[in-house]
Amino acid sequence: METITPARPAYTFPKRERLCRQRLIDRLFAGGSRAMTSFPLRLVYQITNDADEPVSLLISVPKKRFRRAVRRNRAKRQVREAYRHHKHALTAKAEAGNIRLVMAVIWLADTPQTTAEVDAAMAGLLQRLTERL
Repeated sequence: METITPARPAYTFPKRERLCRQRLIDRLFAGGSRAMTSFPLRLVYQITNDADEPVSLLISVPKKRFRRAVRRNRAKRQVREAYRHHKHALTAKAEAGNIRLVMAVIWLADTPQTTAEVDAAMAGLLQRLTERL
């Protein structure tokens, strides 16, 4: 007898989902985009036709916030991990509605935050964004 396991979403953040194209990044920050904040993160997003994936993400931790690269890299790891765990509802809604979304997550805090705080902030942001679509 064969057991069937339910489909489990892949908790990954592959290269194709990362926002790398300069033209899309410039358009995202030039204007016409929307933003929302949940401390310590700010989410800037825009619906576009040019993106290859349903959802593309850029992560930014400014050098002004953390002078040492070790701390910046840790903050980026925390944001990536939180996004990986909470992206599935957003990507499913974008795929169902045939929407292409480009987003940037910007770190706002001047001090390191716990992973639980970053995770909660990301979950709230992505849930609010999913409801807006």
